[in-house]
Amino acid sequence: MSPKPTLIFVPGAWHPASIWDKVSSLLKAQGYNCIAITLPTTTSDPSKTFSDDFQAVRNAIKTETAQGRNVVVVVHSYGGAVGVSAVKDLTAAKGNTSTITSDPTGHVIGICSMASGFGPAGKTFMDALGGAPPNSWKLDYESGFAVLVGDPSESFYHDLPEEERKYWVSKLLDQSLKALTEGAEDTYAGWMDVPVWYLATTEDRALPFQAQQYFVQTVKDAGGNITVREVESGHSPMLSKPKETADFISEAVTAFVG
Repeated sequence: MSPKPTLIFVPGAWHPASIWDKVSSLLKAQGYNCIAITLPTTTSDPSKTFSDDFQAVRNAIKTETAQGRNVVVVVHSYGGAVGVSAVKDLTAAKGNTSTITSDPTGHVIGICSMASGFGPAGKTFMDALGGAPPNSWKLDYESGFAVLVGDPSESFYHDLPEEERKYWVSKLLDQSLKALTEGAEDTYAGWMDVPVWYLATTEDRALPFQAQQYFVQTVKDAGGNITVREVESGHSPMLSKPKETADFISEAVTAFVG
């Protein structure tokens, strides 16, 4: 078994896998194998659903675990719903830590989540939002995409320098609305199966800090194992605070490995 788990990074809606590059470069320097997922629902195909994203992450996990490597799934925003669902049946038996060291197949040993929520099993992303999107985006059924409204840099990147804000806005992708309205059969509360470390973004304009606190309390009330850290950041700490984000992930992995 590799001494360091593989880190699988799941971006949020509209975002490319490269959103993780700053953080993964810091973690690669520490000897971690880092894999960033391109979500199928961000490939300009309105027919792609949550289930396609779920399967993409799941396939990446299984490729690693089949080679005897443990995995930590790192998720952001909408990617949280995908990533925590994808760990279903890929974790060690709860409470059986001996399985992790004796089984030649690897397992998911933890989840690092940031600026994200924790939804129940069997409900779509929109169900978990109460059935209506926030004011920052809308569902365009004619095009088949979820469309950002106004200036997305204010929601996602307000704490970045202006030129970098423009750069990342230019990298935003078309997001299939089916990712948000379908796929309930694949949603799963994987946050109950493994320890979760949560990085709360205190200056977040897309998912306010108070909402994040509510989600964290939901996990605690359900009996989940969650550890919380905070960072003074907007919605994208992997861009505005990459070192702090990498340090958070490294600390979490140390705890997961035990």
